[in-house]
Amino acid sequence: MRRGAIFSPRRFSAADLLLAASLLAACAAVVTMLPEKEKGELLQGRARAVDGDSVRLNGVEIRLAGLDAPELRQTCERNGQSWNCGEAARSFLAARLGRADASCRSQGLDRYGRTLAVCSVVGEEVNAALVRDGMAVSYGAYEREEAEARAARRGIWAGQFMTPQEWRRLHPRRDRNR
Repeated sequence: MRRGAIFSPRRFSAADLLLAASLLAACAAVVTMLPEKEKGELLQGRARAVDGDSVRLNGVEIRLAGLDAPELRQTCERNGQSWNCGEAARSFLAARLGRADASCRSQGLDRYGRTLAVCSVVGEEVNAALVRDGMAVSYGAYEREEAEARAARRGIWAGQFMTPQEWRRLHPRRDRNR
């Protein structure tokens, strides 16, 4: 063994450095793609409606994915009369949930840390039912169900309303976390 061979620095070729950089980049890409909460996680049990698009199931707050429902204090207009469409949306969701245990498939987390999920009760997808029956608007999904509700003038589509997103913008709450 040559003297000092153990401590002599190894020279890396350009190919070695390129390979190392590629592996590092690939690892970084995989880490950034990992969800904060595993997608596809199944939550099951009795759920209760928090509002028109959120439920609490086994202590977890779940935001129903792909839709946006009127806020609890939001009113809409139908036949010249004001009605509490936010409360109606929550009541509709509560009625759907009250029939049996819910199964909610996680789709990750929203920007406020809530679990986003698609939920079903007795084989019916609750998210789609809310939009199809005019108790919520499409928000990234359920365009066909919204078109059906709009054409049939169901729920909020039976009159005039402000989108929930616009209503929240015009009615900020200090304690609102979304």
